[in-house]
Amino acid sequence: MADRQYQICVNCVMDTSDSEIVFDDRGVCDHCRGFERNVLPKWHPNEQGRQMVAKTIEQIKESGKGRQFDSILGMSGGLDSSYMLHLIVKKFGLRPLVFHVDGGWNSDIAVNNIEMLVSKLGLDLYTEVINWDEMRDFQLAFFKSGVPHLDIPQDHAFVATLYHFAHKHKIKYIMNGGNISTECVRNPKEWLYYGTDMAQIKDIHRRFGSRPLKTYPLSSILFHKVYLRYLRGVRVFKPLDLLPYTKQHAIDTLSSLYGWKPYPQKHFESRFTKFFEGYWLPTRFGYDTRRVQFSSLILTKQMTRDEALGELKKPAYDPESIADDFEYMASKLRISTEELRRYHEMPRRTYRDYRNQEWMFDLGAKVLQTLGVERAIKR
Repeated sequence: MADRQYQICVNCVMDTSDSEIVFDDRGVCDHCRGFERNVLPKWHPNEQGRQMVAKTIEQIKESGKGRQFDSILGMSGGLDSSYMLHLIVKKFGLRPLVFHVDGGWNSDIAVNNIEMLVSKLGLDLYTEVINWDEMRDFQLAFFKSGVPHLDIPQDHAFVATLYHFAHKHKIKYIMNGGNISTECVRNPKEWLYYGTDMAQIKDIHRRFGSRPLKTYPLSSILFHKVYLRYLRGVRVFKPLDLLPYTKQHAIDTLSSLYGWKPYPQKHFESRFTKFFEGYWLPTRFGYDTRRVQFSSLILTKQMTRDEALGELKKPAYDPESIADDFEYMASKLRISTEELRRYHEMPRRTYRDYRNQEWMFDLGAKVLQTLGVERAIKR
């Protein structure tokens, strides 16, 4: 589809950089149509949602009686998880264990945001540090593979460590900041592939890794989606899906109460993700994740299309600091800037060039959507 004529949705800002996007005769894309058809009718951030949240909160409190913690919350320092922590503690009175995974790329802002929140809420923070030599080698393997989804080593570590910790310590409720309000449009698979496809992970590591992953945490989708959920009773709860939630209100609340500082872009609490999503994806592949983020805000009426188009005219990275960022990345990965630039200029690959279990993920998603367990949004 490389010779496809350029087109952008007349309703949001998704365009043909998503090679599988489909437009109707009005010029509206399938991301928008999917939201209107499959998500909006089942989204209830109102009194009905509040009642559902209240019911689950009582179940969480009951399951946590006599225990130090009644739930666990993965904290990156990002907006969604930060606001959810504020909400479940101050409004609902939960006693979560705040769990942070240090993959080696924390920004100073993220560290400060986490410390401020945890301190002012009087909570315990547990930090799991990933072995840097293994993380570095794993990330370099993904650079060498030529694929877009370089964030998998970092993201997989976050997810796997959290689920294994909850399982080991018999914590039944995992609080998750995922939400429809700011994430109703998902990144196309070609941009950011499934982060728990073990066939792909093992194939790329086998081909390009140089050391065994002895301590790096791994978790297959069957472990955390099937075994933990249906055999061990571990439940993931997303309260922000059921309550009124807007990006600006969350920023204002956290800033005024905790001195929380916002990031230039979603997911930029990690220096790696900032470089990867802000510079690497747009300049190497032509994938700008802001299109997904802005389109979500447009569909949930938090941003106008004109505002989004205006922002997209600016680069996702700071042209004045990118040379320093490039040097920092290379130094952190213990390679030369010349080697990093070779990875940037090498032939492009996709997840399809390596072993994968795409069929299993797609089938599982369809089954869960049919059962009403997950919302149906284009992926």
